[in-house]
Amino acid sequence: MLLANNWKDYELIDASCGEKIERWGNIYLLRPDPQIIWDNGKLIEKYRDLINAVYYRSNKGGGHWENLKSTPASWKINYKDLTFNIKQMGFKHTGLFPEQSVNWDFMIDKIKKSGRNIKVLNLFAYTGGATVACLSAGAHVTHVDSSRGMVDWCKENVNDSGYQGDHIRYIVDDVLKFVEREIRRGNTYDAIIMDPPSYGRGANGEVWDIEKNLNYLVQKCSELLSDKPLFFLINSYTTGLSSKVLENLLTIHVDKKYPGIVSCGEVGIPIKNNNLVLPCGIYGRWEENE
Repeated sequence: MLLANNWKDYELIDASCGEKIERWGNIYLLRPDPQIIWDNGKLIEKYRDLINAVYYRSNKGGGHWENLKSTPASWKINYKDLTFNIKQMGFKHTGLFPEQSVNWDFMIDKIKKSGRNIKVLNLFAYTGGATVACLSAGAHVTHVDSSRGMVDWCKENVNDSGYQGDHIRYIVDDVLKFVEREIRRGNTYDAIIMDPPSYGRGANGEVWDIEKNLNYLVQKCSELLSDKPLFFLINSYTTGLSSKVLENLLTIHVDKKYPGIVSCGEVGIPIKNNNLVLPCGIYGRWEENE
């Protein structure tokens, strides 16, 4: 398991009974997490004086935030040279997945060591954690997401990190349709990143189902790779999907065309106050032989 243990502005303080308390800068949030099935005491009772806001799930779906202390509508945190805007979103989210820092470090290292101009395609790109990371390493990035709100949020993160300019292209579109058009246009990329949801809808209501569509998407993306690709990274939070599945897809569609190194595994975050680790998803990577 790869551990996101290089943060200063973020900490996973404790986790118990389906909940976790986290420090985001100087703001403390209590949020639900279905992976936390162990009982280490009620966090709301242990940390009541510390918590700024709690997210409560609804039996009817969704939920709501309750602010126990004054909490800003938006605030900034840093990961090394990267800056991110944090907000209380619906469905418990904050606009950032801190465990992905292990993949940001991987991307930055690969791009910098390549010694060449790298074009990156970031699909299902959300608020742009990977986009900002690749820009910081000097890459040109095409950022694609079906939600205009998420793309606008990415623009905030890019601007606040100081990487705005002609190295970034923002696209609001259905990922599959965009990839198919890029193939017809003859465009290529040296690196591809994707973080596909289990289910979703495109910009015009297109339906995405990871079990039905991911194989086709990876196959099509392999047609977008340049003559000398650098890496291909797939992240997933889909329950029940093994990281080996992602490795198999990359082996079939990428490694046969471009022999390199294929790997897979889990990512996780160390829990400060009980020395455990919270698993936070899976990844599959193809990378060139150095």
